Amino acid sequence: MADVVTGLPIRLRQVAAAPGGAPVLSGIDLAIEPGGRTVLLGPNGAGKSTLLRVLHGLIPPSAGNIVWGDSRSRPRGQAMVFQRPVLLRRSAAGNVRYALDLAGVRGAEADARIEEALDEVGLRALARRPARVLSGGEQQKLAFARVWALRPEVLFLDEPTASLDPAAARSVEQIVADIHARGTTIVMTTHNLVQAKRLADDILFLHAGRVTERTPAPEFFAAPRSPEAAAFLEGERL
Repeated sequence: MADVVTGLPIRLRQVAAAPGGAPVLSGIDLAIEPGGRTVLLGPNGAGKSTLLRVLHGLIPPSAGNIVWGDSRSRPRGQAMVFQRPVLLRRSAAGNVRYALDLAGVRGAEADARIEEALDEVGLRALARRPARVLSGGEQQKLAFARVWALRPEVLFLDEPTASLDPAAARSVEQIVADIHARGTTIVMTTHNLVQAKRLADDILFLHAGRVTERTPAPEFFAAPRSPEAAAFLEGERL
């Protein structure tokens, strides 16, 4: 668990989402307590990525509401890393600085955070290199450096290692663990069940836009409670 737990509980009450007019999520009742690592699992089309985007604020709910602590206002202390990072046409350090500038962090404080963040993800020697010429693994590490510098209370991760080779993926997993150890709540999707076993405190299983199971990770992998989750683990097509 985290050394210092920060952040607010997130509670979803009968949340539905229909991006583009097509219903994807319905009847989502869920509580995410601060400090944990929740991994979303489920077949393709289950609504995992949509749920992350709803939580992050990229997709508005079509019904229901999301409460952060006692407020429906989404706090600034949350961030998201995608499967393919979106990088600016500037140096690695410049990408981190831009994120800090948007957050109102400038001057010596920004300089210190940039150096720390790039060092933590192993990119300090590449600070001046254009972000677009970095390798895929380095680009994803840079996306995490931006997050590290922002010090979010909650971090949403959508398949952050799906495009990486095994060595780069394990390196990113360690970065996720390090960010969590600083007190950040982690909510992520993955298709890699071994990765889920390594990183998750609890598993949230989605099927056809609904949550069918919420179980501590060791129990989920040993004996899932829902037939949909059991079939998924057995490799059946849902």
